[in-house]
Amino acid sequence: MSELAKYAKDRNIKFFLFNFTDLFGTQRAKLVPAQAAAKMQKAGAGFAGFATWLDQTPAHPDLLVMPDPSSIIPLPWRPDVAWVAGDPWLDGKPLAQAPRLVLKDLVAKAAKRNLKLMAGVEPEFHLTNADGSAVSDPRDTQEKPCYDQAAIMRRLDVIAEITGTMIELGWGPYQNDHEDANGQFEINWSFNDALTTADQLAFFKFMVKSIAEKHGLRATFMPKPFINLTGNGCHVHLSVWDGAGKKNLFHDPKGDLGLSPMAYQFLGGLIHHADSLVAITNPTVNSYKRINAPRTLSGATWSPNTVTFGGNNRTHMVRVPDEGRIEFRLPDGAANPYLMMAGILVAGLHGLDEKMDPGKRLDIDMYAEGHKVKGAKKLPLNLLDAIRNFEKDKYLRDGLGAEVSDAYIKLKTNDWNQYCRHLTQWERDTTLDC
Repeated sequence: MSELAKYAKDRNIKFFLFNFTDLFGTQRAKLVPAQAAAKMQKAGAGFAGFATWLDQTPAHPDLLVMPDPSSIIPLPWRPDVAWVAGDPWLDGKPLAQAPRLVLKDLVAKAAKRNLKLMAGVEPEFHLTNADGSAVSDPRDTQEKPCYDQAAIMRRLDVIAEITGTMIELGWGPYQNDHEDANGQFEINWSFNDALTTADQLAFFKFMVKSIAEKHGLRATFMPKPFINLTGNGCHVHLSVWDGAGKKNLFHDPKGDLGLSPMAYQFLGGLIHHADSLVAITNPTVNSYKRINAPRTLSGATWSPNTVTFGGNNRTHMVRVPDEGRIEFRLPDGAANPYLMMAGILVAGLHGLDEKMDPGKRLDIDMYAEGHKVKGAKKLPLNLLDAIRNFEKDKYLRDGLGAEVSDAYIKLKTNDWNQYCRHLTQWERDTTLDC
């Protein structure tokens, strides 16, 4: 009996969602009846790649998505269905541009060096009305709504169901909060190895949207859904452990801020590649309205625009919140979970290989005093500049793989070109009388 068939029998599962995530982070799935799961596990579920965000044409043969039984997650809100992450194959070989396969390959390469990337994520999201035009709670109007006790209690039905689902799944959620924007929330759970965390983040976004819909609401991870409010980040807490996962190699109680030389070298890699890695961690036109935003209603954007790091200081791209880990604050809610982790791993390992120096730690408020800093790299102002930086970063492209990098650049450039075909009301308001 196959793993999926046994799982279905033991858990009374009627359907599996054979899932894969495309280059833009969109989840694709086939709904497979449990009685067909054994056959489909062996043969794979067929998908037309051109119908997704992959660099393929209608002439390509079917992708066969092979489920990874180790990734099965049952849907507690629909207990007869289970989600399973899969890996696309084409012509008998793994698809080189498939994001999850890219990450798996990099994780395996790190393992050969007795290294394991561990990661925890802090995904922010807005709960809006059904059409996404306004935050869902009309009383959520404070100028500084962060940690608003009354506002989170008014959305307890949604937040409690999401958290209860995560508890049932064994993820170890440990805190929920109302974030800095009206209608914005964050849920934190235990860290894990990079692939497991990427799978969980992919499922988390699907879960949050599904449960919000049950309550007549809409959940969005869009980087900047409301121009006057703080946007949705996806901060990543990082550490590298030995291959057995027993020792945190980033931790050195005698090191500056409790970090080892290895941690600073990994950080150096992130600093070195940040202005090109941003094309992956901040992958949409809208992303750059978050990281280059004017002051928001609350008084701060909480997002970086300069490639710097500091101690326990949220105005920098990288924060050191505690001994033995760093917080990468650049990624946003649109980031593809698998490509994000893969890009971080490539950049960080480059830092280790070259013993990169991250430069001087800046213990200043970058929002108020950043203009005084000389020589710090600036993040791109728009998606096109980010794509061009990524295209020029041969190490990052080669580290991810030529096929996935070329496909990503092609499709994201097309994304930018489509955006440029739109005429905005701002252009008409400011240019019509020329």
